[in-house]
Amino acid sequence: MLEKLPHAVGEALSGLRAGLEKTAYHATFAAVPEGIALTSPAFADGQAIPARFTADGAGSAPPLAWAGLPEGTRSLVLLVEDADSPTPEPLVHLIAPDLDPAAGRLTEGATGAETGRNSFLKQGWLPPDPPSGHGPHRYVFQAYALSVALALTEAPGRGALIDAMAGRVLAKGCLTGTYARS
Repeated sequence: MLEKLPHAVGEALSGLRAGLEKTAYHATFAAVPEGIALTSPAFADGQAIPARFTADGAGSAPPLAWAGLPEGTRSLVLLVEDADSPTPEPLVHLIAPDLDPAAGRLTEGATGAETGRNSFLKQGWLPPDPPSGHGPHRYVFQAYALSVALALTEAPGRGALIDAMAGRVLAKGCLTGTYARS
């Protein structure tokens, strides 16, 4: 959708960014201890996400792997936010509550059995789609180890997910990928 914005509009909006400090990882769960190693065989931390995982490619979710979960982990939550979206809050690209922590990974295209609502109010992976000319965007893939399974009855949005996680997060980890349109 944003690929249709003219390059000049992207450039004009380049100073408008939600901010890394507004992601759940750095705001709501800033005090939670780190410890989860979240990785992807598709890209390294701080590096570019291959186009095939974006709106410019097939748009499938990238493969992910996690390790280092603390004792007592009953569930894993994955939240992906665009820290550089030209919006007041980070754009949500994926909410995957209640992943099986023992699985240790998600394969390419997988997002978990149940997903929450992304910022377009749809369930599933919202591929990166930054405006042309806006510059590189940081996509913050966040993993949270929980002491309980959330067992949410409806597909949660970001606010409902964060409320449900309150007081239940044992550890966190993150992987940041970048993407920009020229």
